[in-house]
Amino acid sequence: MKKVVDEHINAAKQGDQVAFTFLLNHYWSEVYHFILKSAQNEADTEDITIETFSKAFSRITTYNPEYAFNTWLLTIAKNVHIDLIRNRRNNPVFPINEEDSSLYQNIIDESPSIEDEIIQRQKLRIFEAYVELLKPHYQEVIKMRYFQDMSYNEISEQLQEPLNTVKVKIMRAKKLLAEIIVKQIDKRFEI
Repeated sequence: MKKVVDEHINAAKQGDQVAFTFLLNHYWSEVYHFILKSAQNEADTEDITIETFSKAFSRITTYNPEYAFNTWLLTIAKNVHIDLIRNRRNNPVFPINEEDSSLYQNIIDESPSIEDEIIQRQKLRIFEAYVELLKPHYQEVIKMRYFQDMSYNEISEQLQEPLNTVKVKIMRAKKLLAEIIVKQIDKRFEI
């Protein structure tokens, strides 16, 4: 049986999906029961077992055949379980009773809605269209500074221009961009 397992490990290292399935089926019970002893919770045990195989298969090329494959899997499982325990210790979940639930019902969700995201994208497209009305060398510095979040020093290095020249160019581009935006808005509201 060891020879068959070794063949499947080597095939899995080459990306063979059938080999991964064989290894999963062959070692699932051993890993599951090993974790169940310490986790004592079937839901956690299943999650840990799945995570174990996910990690093992993503790193199967690092497996050293000098050691038993099941030992390698069980070590990964143990570490995944330890990580889960640490995570729960650092981020405890407290059950909410009926009295407490009223406190949490009126919490405002401040995350952007789909509509907010659509509006934000539309505003960005409009802004990009205004930027396109600038001369190319001004477009370049505005895009580097505001779309690529590059610092003045990074822009200076990229363009191979002195830092002060870059600062003046960006200031001038912003001024021209503001003028373009004002003109475009004025045109839209002319009667």
